[in-house]
Amino acid sequence: MRTVYVNGAYLPEDEAKVSIFDRGFLMADGVYEVTSVLGGKLVDFAGHAERLKRSLSELDMAAPMDDPALLEVHRELVRLNGIDEGMVYLQITRGAPGDRDFVFPDPEETPATVVLFTQSKPGLAANPGAKQGIKVIGIEDQRWGRRDIKTVQLLYPSMGKMMAKAAGADDAWMIEDGHVTEGTSNNAYIVKGGAIITRHLGTEILHGITRAAVLRFAREAQMVVEERPFTIEEAQQADEAFITSATTFVMPVVEIDGAPVGGGKVGPVATRLREIYIEESRKAAV
Repeated sequence: MRTVYVNGAYLPEDEAKVSIFDRGFLMADGVYEVTSVLGGKLVDFAGHAERLKRSLSELDMAAPMDDPALLEVHRELVRLNGIDEGMVYLQITRGAPGDRDFVFPDPEETPATVVLFTQSKPGLAANPGAKQGIKVIGIEDQRWGRRDIKTVQLLYPSMGKMMAKAAGADDAWMIEDGHVTEGTSNNAYIVKGGAIITRHLGTEILHGITRAAVLRFAREAQMVVEERPFTIEEAQQADEAFITSATTFVMPVVEIDGAPVGGGKVGPVATRLREIYIEESRKAAV
């Protein structure tokens, strides 16, 4: 049985409880982060901690603990649960004021709710999907306008995953004003003429921590990077396509809306970027 963390206490998962009045439960009034674990160490922790603070600030929520304390909780959960490859999920909500109200509670009277748990994922780095590639479909982006805040409002991305499953695909790329924003839980990329193309940062997409690292590694490897919108049609005609996220790292896409990309085979750019990302992440993991 897993040990989880709830508001300062390490508990068996079946003893962990959160109030029914918690605003994360009633209002999706909370943010989250997922940090991968490789070799028992945390990948890109500093980036996740920084984005967490930004998300909290955008929602006018105070950080309930500083980075060193947060790091210690992550490490302790990894240790207690014997995680070699997997992830740590963190969620912070505006707390449980004791009743339901649209108005934010006074933070002096209602402390934040802080929950963390681990998920063991053996073979995370050696995911066979990286050799085969995945299939995606295009769907309309019907999310709220502040996708740059990593909130727990994940109903539409979940619906998108189910739309993909129903269509015999692995994931969905969301489309707004004719252009791809991102995947349901990942950033989207294409490769054309040697250039890596991905949507620029803004409120329309999540500012991916893995995205930032991969683009940095790509530029260090002298690869050309273009940050701009692209269409599904352009993606179908690309040489390669791929996604990035904290849990998939770099994952090739070989089919979009039934059309093969790059002959339907995993391409060299995505393959190389995955190798570099995993290698460098292992070195820098804490």
